[in-house]
Amino acid sequence: MKIKSILSILIVLVSSSALYAQDYNYYSPDSKLELVINNDGGFSWMLKYNGKQVILPSYMELEFATRTIPGDDYRIKDFVPRMVDRTYHPLVPHKDSEIRDRHNDLTVEFRSGFSIQFRIFNDGIAYRFNTAFKENMIVINERSQFNFLPGSKIWYPLEEGFMSHNERTYLECSLDTINNRHLASLPLLVQSEGINLLLSESNLESYPGMWVRGAGNGSLLSVFPKYPSEEKLFGDRNMRVIETTDFIAETEGKRSYPWRLLLISPDDAGLIESNITWLLADTCRLENTDWIKPGKVAWDWWNANNIYSVDFKSGVNTETYKYYIDFASENKIEYIILDEGWYKLGDLLDVSEGMDMEELFAYAKSKNVGIILWVVWETLDRQLDRALAQFQAWGAKGIKVDFMQRDDQKMVEYYEKIARKAADYQLLVDFHGSYKPAGLRRTYPNVMTREGVKGLEHNKWSRDITPDHDLTIPFIRMVAGPMDYTPGAMINLERQNFNPMFTRPASQGTRVHQMALYIAYESPLQMMADNPVNYRKEQECTDFIAAVPVTWDETVVLEAKVGDYLVIARRKGDIWYLGGLSDSEARSFDIDISALGNGDYNAVIFMDGINAGRYASDYKRIEKTISSSEILTMEMAPGGGWAARLTKK
Repeated sequence: MKIKSILSILIVLVSSSALYAQDYNYYSPDSKLELVINNDGGFSWMLKYNGKQVILPSYMELEFATRTIPGDDYRIKDFVPRMVDRTYHPLVPHKDSEIRDRHNDLTVEFRSGFSIQFRIFNDGIAYRFNTAFKENMIVINERSQFNFLPGSKIWYPLEEGFMSHNERTYLECSLDTINNRHLASLPLLVQSEGINLLLSESNLESYPGMWVRGAGNGSLLSVFPKYPSEEKLFGDRNMRVIETTDFIAETEGKRSYPWRLLLISPDDAGLIESNITWLLADTCRLENTDWIKPGKVAWDWWNANNIYSVDFKSGVNTETYKYYIDFASENKIEYIILDEGWYKLGDLLDVSEGMDMEELFAYAKSKNVGIILWVVWETLDRQLDRALAQFQAWGAKGIKVDFMQRDDQKMVEYYEKIARKAADYQLLVDFHGSYKPAGLRRTYPNVMTREGVKGLEHNKWSRDITPDHDLTIPFIRMVAGPMDYTPGAMINLERQNFNPMFTRPASQGTRVHQMALYIAYESPLQMMADNPVNYRKEQECTDFIAAVPVTWDETVVLEAKVGDYLVIARRKGDIWYLGGLSDSEARSFDIDISALGNGDYNAVIFMDGINAGRYASDYKRIEKTISSSEILTMEMAPGGGWAARLTKK
């Protein structure tokens, strides 16, 4: 009754006084974020945090073939405020099994039949266009300009063009140096006067993904790939856009457009703890979800199927994959994947010589291990129903769809089609060669994870995957959603001793750094990238990795600094996992674990060995009883890590 009364008062105030005002102020539930809308001679918005400007007056505009909104018609019909406080329990809980959705919603209705909707959370703001036109619309462009404070710092995922895997190393620089020659995918991070502002989008459906270019003076301007008019396939996988139309989308006149969001956090920990991108997505559209099972995956491609110390010739063949199945079964790993090579490229129904699929699937079923199949997206698109029907008949549990490399409207609609179709055949989906997550995982929870991240595979051909890089992506890319980084290297080298090796890859940083990634990185379909033979040689480490959950009930960040370090605690049931990661510097932390709950815990701890700085595979394992009142000392070598499982006594 009290909430309804307050809401009624707000509506009266808005209708009677603010409707014709030049400025309208609206606040987050905790009143720290203040949205200021101005409709004097145009429509713009700005944002304050604790009374200080963090976004200077900025604007948005949607240009259709026949009209532009708000354009010159910015006459406001009404402000419709709404308070929301509800709780969700996600089907696939990436970081929390209970998510509170508390925000203030404001819809600004214009006289000419459209609206701009704002949502203000305690940790961010989002807006989107809503239209109610009778006819279909051609969208020529959408312009959103975000004006940050001069002198802001940015982590900028610089891109060469719209044809991209979105696997970037973040350019850390002054935002003032970014201009219109600098194209970037999302998400990206800006720091201004100690405040983090992460820019991304959510609820992306039947519309191109948003990118940005610099607009000078600390500003970023949205840019979108145009709709393809001609495409050409190069090889079996690279479908390039040869020509485009002069518009970005053709769409229904009555719809809601994607959310443009800014996550706001005064500390770096808040970037990882936020659920705002999930909350802004549409709810689940699947009726039957009982078959959706997250889990770990023994992965073949990174280690090049280099099985050794066996009496068969390793490679893409039935015997090799039986070996993977045996390894997965012994370690209670839910899935294996058959990556590139299992079928003759160009035809998903033409199985490669040496692969007996019926025998392999029957063997996997007998061992209680599921099989996921890698596919090239274009081949799948041509053979969609026949291929998925065959996969289902074999008993496959999921598909890894690869090499899309675009997010124009046509390709975004392809992702939606695959999510729906895969669900019809009860198949999980892992998108590779993909754009960042933008809400699909909530709407279609069979979409477990995706790439769109510069992950461990780059160690096969580059030096880019450094411990510093590992400490950047969880604060930026992972905020958008789960990332298939594919951790788990068991051959670990110091930076000065590391060399890329395509068929016998290793990692930079310590062994425990790799182990801690399983706690730090979110992916409900989490890969174990290394060779099963290597894992068996390192069974002590493998036992720990295999037991780390892939979904979580609670996430708490204890220490965090973008690019430098992360200490995170995650709970599954009554068991806590603690993970620590360091960049190229050695670090030490004294961790107060009282927030995890009172009592004593049985702790299994992996820490960098005393010689890990010069021999990165060196580690130490200890078991002991600890009290929640204790302070845990966490010491990490350069490129190091720390990992623990705490079980309540």
